Amino acid sequence: MAAWIPVGVAAQPAEPEPSYFLVKDFRLESGAAIEEMIVEYGTIGTPRRDAGGKITNAVVMPHGWSGDYKQYLLFKGLIGPGLPLDTNRYYIITPTALGSPGSSSPSVSGEGPDFPKYTLVDMVAAQHRLVTEHLKIEHLAGVVGASMGGMQTLVWITRYPDFMDWAIAMATGPAIIGRNAGIFGLMNLVIQADPAYMNGNYREQPRVGMEKAFMGVYLWYFTAAFFQQKYATNDALMQGLKDIGIGSAKMDANDIVWRNDAMTGYDVRSDLAKVKARTLVIGVDSDELFTPNEDVLPIVSGIRGAERFSYDSVAGHIGIALDIGKASGAITRFLAAQE
Repeated sequence: MAAWIPVGVAAQPAEPEPSYFLVKDFRLESGAAIEEMIVEYGTIGTPRRDAGGKITNAVVMPHGWSGDYKQYLLFKGLIGPGLPLDTNRYYIITPTALGSPGSSSPSVSGEGPDFPKYTLVDMVAAQHRLVTEHLKIEHLAGVVGASMGGMQTLVWITRYPDFMDWAIAMATGPAIIGRNAGIFGLMNLVIQADPAYMNGNYREQPRVGMEKAFMGVYLWYFTAAFFQQKYATNDALMQGLKDIGIGSAKMDANDIVWRNDAMTGYDVRSDLAKVKARTLVIGVDSDELFTPNEDVLPIVSGIRGAERFSYDSVAGHIGIALDIGKASGAITRFLAAQE
């Protein structure tokens, strides 16, 4: 998910205050360690406990590429009292992913290019420790996420198949391969080619490279029809792209490069058969990042009993947030069936 998604004015649950969990000597898949790994997170709703005091209604919602613990606010009509992810029913945990500011990352740690490379498996391992060690939750009701959050959802249910009852993976795929590997790999190359990047040892952010990288990737987040409708002239389009590029000013170059490297190393295709959680896969038919045939269908066919729902949106990939209301009935029915 991209930082430039417009947020509507519809009623939303109040933005949670962030909390923090510190892990000493957090070991990564590579064998490297983060001496003090911080996980930022928010919670929405109230934990419900059984007779033994165990929390029974927890749901983890990982965020997308440029988000943090409050990105769920973009999904209008999905989370809140009486909505599909009913906060009167579920206790929703929204962690900021490892590598994203708020949690430990190259920029937050102050280590810059010396921050160790991490994977999506590491992201989820950090969240698992948050849930089990800090929040003392032994079992989740479910996991739900979109885009990179959907990738984390698939890592959750393949790495910890007995830990949750259900999962909803939205606008995502089982691996970053083919064109998507090229998109995010090229994004890194454009940033790294900026002389100001200095192999990650920059004194100031490499703004030229970051702006161009954002301009390029933006073209894949929406449909061709969206661009024709939104921009009346080619000059207007180029100005719009420049405006998007300026949005990169809120980000850190090494954070972007490290996160893209983590994504391009992601692949759960051989693990989908391990999934035990009842799974709903939601796709946007016009999504040009995670397409129906190359990304959505392989998840559905790889997970035994997985259900699929899809809809169209002129917003393409971003339609998973802007038009999520089109899937509200399917989500509501799916969750009702898990009772």
